[in-house]
Amino acid sequence: MSGAVEKWRPRLLALSHSLHAEPETALEEHRSAAKIGDLLDEAGFAVTRGVAGLPTALVADHGTGELTVALCAEYDALPGIGHACGHNVNGAAAIGAALGLAAVADRIGVRVRLVGTPAEEDVGGKALLLKAGVFDGVAAAMMVHAAPADTVGASSLAIGAWDVTFHGRPAHAALAPWEGVNALDAMTVAQTAIGLLRQQLAPGTLVHGIVTDGGQAVNVVPARTRARYELRAPTAEQLAHLRARVRACFEAGALATGAELELAQHGEDFAELRQDRFMTEAYVRAARTLGRTPEPRHGELMASTDMGNVSHAVPTIHPTIGYETHGALQHTAEFAAHGTSEGADRAVLDGALALAGVGVELATHEAQRCRLLDGVARRTREGARP
Repeated sequence: MSGAVEKWRPRLLALSHSLHAEPETALEEHRSAAKIGDLLDEAGFAVTRGVAGLPTALVADHGTGELTVALCAEYDALPGIGHACGHNVNGAAAIGAALGLAAVADRIGVRVRLVGTPAEEDVGGKALLLKAGVFDGVAAAMMVHAAPADTVGASSLAIGAWDVTFHGRPAHAALAPWEGVNALDAMTVAQTAIGLLRQQLAPGTLVHGIVTDGGQAVNVVPARTRARYELRAPTAEQLAHLRARVRACFEAGALATGAELELAQHGEDFAELRQDRFMTEAYVRAARTLGRTPEPRHGELMASTDMGNVSHAVPTIHPTIGYETHGALQHTAEFAAHGTSEGADRAVLDGALALAGVGVELATHEAQRCRLLDGVARRTREGARP
């Protein structure tokens, strides 16, 4: 296993650097997906591209064992700041883990599935692939996420997003403003209501957004305004409650101004992350053999991830793999600048080895293997799919 990762080391690091050098945003990751698919095809995986109707998603399988272990590779970047969440590291580490586990797959009775998951930063590729059945029959799913520190066990916030549009009526802003219906005023009222609502929001419940269209000319009453808002909460149930409260704020803007409100869900809702305890413990054991000491973060909340949706369906881990960023946090240009550092390269290789080690332990630990296979059988009987 470790020999296979070492064999592919130059290619894995070259892939991480190449993804970083050519960042592609959600659902536009054509070069990134091609690079990953080509490497796995060369390694003997059966590669299927464009799965679930997503041109930049892929699935690559190796082995015929009854226990299917999925490695989730992310590779989308953020607009304007590139791989500021470290997905070049995430993706290369998952691919390295798949290559390492594939080297022992037949011996330990495993089928390795690398799932290339686009648009984590936007519409939620994993949630879409889950709905499409890509994780049917998968016994466990894993990935590591780039970060300034090694951690395990944290949860994440459930998240949903709206595209918000207010439709008004234009008029000359000086000669006859009373003839218009001001869509920007409607957005202002809504934002004021949301600002006041924040005082009553429970801890861990957040609302944030941007206005993407506030009108076209200063001397014309704005006939249309647009915004995108994200809502986060500790659980999917709390997210549903928050949606109702925030919807009322947008409706208030429409009521106060006479504008018409259009709310459209943007992408998939992300569920909160549930990390499997045994898999977490196995990851810690594997990481320690590499000189890493992941810090437990049980009960703490990260940001949000579509890996949460996967974790509600199959046993999952999503630890962070750390490297020096000189205080920079994810989603900043400063964090992106460290994505091809020596520490980031080590994170790619250590993440690959640690995840592969978890896969081996799951396959060879009799009780855990039975637990996972029983879970697959149960979900198959129940026909469980979101």
